[in-house]
Amino acid sequence: MNFLNTILNIAFPVNCISCGKNGSDLCLKCLEESPEAERESAKWIFPMYDYRHPPVKRSIWLLKYKGKFNLAGIFAEVLYGRIIEELSDLSVMENFREPILIPIPLAGKRRHERGFNQAELICKKLIKLDKNKNFKLETDVLIKPHDTKHQAQVENRNERLKNIVGSFDIKNPEKIKGRNIILIDDVTTTGATFNEARKILKKHGAKKIIAFAIAH
Repeated sequence: MNFLNTILNIAFPVNCISCGKNGSDLCLKCLEESPEAERESAKWIFPMYDYRHPPVKRSIWLLKYKGKFNLAGIFAEVLYGRIIEELSDLSVMENFREPILIPIPLAGKRRHERGFNQAELICKKLIKLDKNKNFKLETDVLIKPHDTKHQAQVENRNERLKNIVGSFDIKNPEKIKGRNIILIDDVTTTGATFNEARKILKKHGAKKIIAFAIAH
């Protein structure tokens, strides 16, 4: 696979949208040097970077709508360090042990149109980095049975909250009962999506829940 990637990169070179360096659509260095998320969010939600920063916004768009899968690995690398840092505190102070990694799901129609769930791609890269030392992945627990209007298309905060209410459900509830959960998504804005996911997970017996996003 690495040899194939090398051949493809020679034939179709990929360059960082920020510094122009060859190898990825956004290099790890440029992402790490991006402005941190400063807008207020709930204490249990941990966004990494400011979505208003053009390279961050562009790279997320490239992953979601242009299938630039190399970016899932770049995003996972920065997220992994932050997650491990947070877990080191929570495991001691709040007994946050053996958590389950859960991506925010897409409804069937949207996933079919896109062909993948970007949050799930990032989660799979996180699992590869972690090698099942600190958490495991569950993709058949939190589901989104019906499509809702895309949150980014809903400008009013109250309308965003209404748009997402009741949009999630749970399969295999026995997998989360009494368990700690780490939610993963690419972008959080009002926190409505994370809050709604948290509500349904708690309803079905999840213990403590924290969430991480690439951008806010």
